[in-house]
Amino acid sequence: MTITAFRLSSTLLLGVLALAGCDGSRTERYLIDPPTAPRVGGDQLGSAELKTVSLPDYAAADPIAWQDGGGAVRASSKVIWGDKPERAFTVALARIVSESSGASVIAEPWPLASPPQHKLDVRVEKALAGSDGFYRLSGRYFVSAEGTGAGTHHTRSFDVAVPVDPENPASVAQAASQALVLLGQQIAGLGGPGTTIIAKPPSDPYADLPPLF
Repeated sequence: MTITAFRLSSTLLLGVLALAGCDGSRTERYLIDPPTAPRVGGDQLGSAELKTVSLPDYAAADPIAWQDGGGAVRASSKVIWGDKPERAFTVALARIVSESSGASVIAEPWPLASPPQHKLDVRVEKALAGSDGFYRLSGRYFVSAEGTGAGTHHTRSFDVAVPVDPENPASVAQAASQALVLLGQQIAGLGGPGTTIIAKPPSDPYADLPPLF
């Protein structure tokens, strides 16, 4: 091989390596993948439709966020979630609540002909690997009875903390998955501080009228 040919081959090789470094192959993807949840109690929800879980912007984005020692929330485009976080949280949480209680919790849209007995709305206020060494998942959830308006409605708050290494993406993914298990078990038992509202069906305005004959 001549010197000129060798130089040309070397140049082509360097070009290929440069392209390989820019093709996204070095991007790391991590999954929300909770283990099978153990049964913790009886079914208090029956059939329930889970709305798409609401997440803060930093937690709903593709890059995995963490908090540094100065309190700033940081993320890297090279370290991302393997699925859209809101979808991953919703699908995993529906499964966990079902496994934990025996209820039939399904992520929206509801796919069955008969309507659900309840609707479940989870609104996350924080989902972050903090600089204090804990992944914190906090917010509120709401359970409403469907149908005529009568039934029991619940408003509850949650605040789950799981140990984490905030600068290790695999640890963050594992902690997020474990936090979802704990949250799902809490929802399955309708646990957490909050209120319960018992709604009665509207009264019949003609109930006290005398019969016509």
